[in-house]
Amino acid sequence: MSALPDRAEAVVIGGGVIGTSAAHHLAEAGVDTVLLERGTLGGGASAHTAGMVRTYFPGDPHTGRMAVRSLNAYHEFAHRTGAPLGLRRLGFMVLFTDEQQIAAFESGLAAQRAAGVGVHLISAAEARALNPLISERAVLAAAWSPEAYHVDGLDIVRGYAAGARNHGARLFTHTPVTRIDDDNTVHTPRGSITADSIVCTAGPWSGEVAGMASVDLPMTPHTIEMLFTDVPDAPHHEIPMTMHATSGLRIRSWKDRILLAMGMPKAGETREAWLGRISAHLATLFPALDGTGLHRAWSGDFDAAPDNTAFIGEHPTRRFLYAAGFTGAGLCQAPAAGEKLRDLLIVK
Repeated sequence: MSALPDRAEAVVIGGGVIGTSAAHHLAEAGVDTVLLERGTLGGGASAHTAGMVRTYFPGDPHTGRMAVRSLNAYHEFAHRTGAPLGLRRLGFMVLFTDEQQIAAFESGLAAQRAAGVGVHLISAAEARALNPLISERAVLAAAWSPEAYHVDGLDIVRGYAAGARNHGARLFTHTPVTRIDDDNTVHTPRGSITADSIVCTAGPWSGEVAGMASVDLPMTPHTIEMLFTDVPDAPHHEIPMTMHATSGLRIRSWKDRILLAMGMPKAGETREAWLGRISAHLATLFPALDGTGLHRAWSGDFDAAPDNTAFIGEHPTRRFLYAAGFTGAGLCQAPAAGEKLRDLLIVK
């Protein structure tokens, strides 16, 4: 195990998609950068996603703008990092089951398009043509955004990590932060390093890391569980990620099965009751999945902001920068987040 250097211009804490993006963009800009990761690179929230990048976020054109900027960067990923990134287009659909949802979509459409998001309203029949599991009788209309892609989050992490190293960054895994002093000295079991600037990108643990530096990040870690269900009569093509606007239930193709998610049980709700709610929505919206078994796929924590919009900024009185609260959409915003952190740091 190599020792930490005594100093660095930037110490990035957290080695998921946001942290490795930050390390890459900082090192590329000539900043002497060290990244510290408590486990393995990409072993936290980045490894427990549905593996999608998209640009349409209902009611949230700000996140959409970040996602459009990030998707453009992903299309140039191999050129920038030297690592290939396989993007496979699936598309993203939001099912509307009451008229108010359609009205809300139409009232926010101009803001979405101003953010560069490609999305439009389609009929229930058009939605079913894209996803034959949908019941036309249960759906009034849908929002359709073609610019949504399957991607392996670990490929993003590995690519940004390689790019960061190629530009001189030093990345240390299995190096948890145990204390942060007022002078930005970061202590770990491997040794201590003093940073001109600390960059907190620790995902669900960002609040804990910030607290060590007496910085308050108003975020709450949440847990989401992904489930698998079998498809009795598999569609002839991959189905897009499809979300129910009311319940938040999301499904998408995953090899020869369907991957789905709907949060976790509510406070006081049993797991059996939660699974029952999911099954009821499946029976209504996707009748072919009625009665199919639900099997645990994986679960993971993610960092949730109070309004589900990530906050990226710096503390007003010390050199402590942060990017947190991505609420499960870190893959969609990682390139833009790394660029914004770089710009905040090098302006000073």
